[in-house]
Amino acid sequence: MPKTISGKRENEMSGLNFPKSERLTHKQLWSAVFEQGKRLKSFPLQLYYLKSGHALDSRIQVGISVPKKRFPKAVDRNRIKRLLREHYRHKKQEVFNNTEGSYALVILYLGKELPENAEISAALSELIDKFLHHEASAKT
Repeated sequence: MPKTISGKRENEMSGLNFPKSERLTHKQLWSAVFEQGKRLKSFPLQLYYLKSGHALDSRIQVGISVPKKRFPKAVDRNRIKRLLREHYRHKKQEVFNNTEGSYALVILYLGKELPENAEISAALSELIDKFLHHEASAKT
């Protein structure tokens, strides 16, 4: 990837990166999202989210999971996670710009077959729209 004058890659400057600080890595917070969080669904994806009172490294932290039971081959699970991360990177500005406070999000893939790019993109867009709508209505 070409570098710019400042030495940073183009996607780092445009905010299309997904650094470790934005990844959900704390086990306790990951568990809390499932136990106390809210759930939204847009097949083949499911989103669990929790408004976090904790001081997170980033305002929004995201975890991505693909069940081993449905995809026993790590190659398939990793491909799905890579697709989800890629599409989240392109949509994350929408989330950051339209939310206030800190959130922990977990995106689960529920499908039984390997997804197409367009399928993931459409489902993730719909899921993010639902999330923003729920949070906007929760404020009022």
